[in-house]
Amino acid sequence: MPASRLVARHRHNVVLLARFGAVGLSGVLVNLVTLIVVKRLGPGFDEAVIGLPLSDLNLRWYHVYSTTAFFVANLWNFQLNRSWTFRSAGHARWWKEYWPFLAVGLAGQVIGLTLLTALLHPDSALSLPTSVLDDTSGLRTRLYWGQLVVIAVVTPLSFVINKLWTFAAVRTDHAELVDPINVHLLVEDEEP
Repeated sequence: MPASRLVARHRHNVVLLARFGAVGLSGVLVNLVTLIVVKRLGPGFDEAVIGLPLSDLNLRWYHVYSTTAFFVANLWNFQLNRSWTFRSAGHARWWKEYWPFLAVGLAGQVIGLTLLTALLHPDSALSLPTSVLDDTSGLRTRLYWGQLVVIAVVTPLSFVINKLWTFAAVRTDHAELVDPINVHLLVEDEEP
């Protein structure tokens, strides 16, 4: 592969990653604000909602709060990524792109809820320290820190899958959106 195409590919990916990161940072704020609001409106975050059948485990309010925050932030992130990061808004139907984006997000949310449970469960090896994070104030709330850890773990995976799957179909039909590494495929298709 010629060096110029390799540089172009990496420059393009760095720009996409930077945009995805900026959208993600705004999504983190949306996620945390939503989490704070639903936590303040609802019962204690560590209280059980219902028991899970065939197990000693419970669905807890922090699972509900985290999932609510996920849905709000997912919609926010999708719209910004669609219009700004991957610039596919004028090239594909909203629902056609949203469903894969939501599917990727839901897979990440399942991983995130598992990690959040490990971070908040007092008997877990990954449990956040209650000596420091004693839930007495916003900055000492385990749920907020746990949610930030989850976001940091899930975001890189989400970027890769969304770039390769959710927004890829649109790029292959529109030369101005195509990844520079695959530009040769469009050129070959256009030659007589």
